[in-house]
Amino acid sequence: MMENLGVASVAAITVICYLIGMFCKSSEHIADKRIPSIMGIFGAALGVVAYVTKMPEMGDVHILTAVAIGIVSGLAATGANQIVKQAGKEE
Repeated sequence: MMENLGVASVAAITVICYLIGMFCKSSEHIADKRIPSIMGIFGAALGVVAYVTKMPEMGDVHILTAVAIGIVSGLAATGANQIVKQAGKEE
């Protein structure tokens, strides 16, 4: 099923969510523990946007699949942030 959504859509959702996460991190009003949830929600919304706008690589994917892939892409941005953060630490 994931091949129907397309790698470009997944990458775009992940990058956008990563940037949203960085914005949230810089805000004094958002607790760090809330950021993964926020990125999952934005990822779901972006999955729906990709579905509704009929992105060429979307194919015939179901809306729930688009939402699920969006959520996973949003949460993947959290993992990408942690990889960058941990790589920057000296042991």
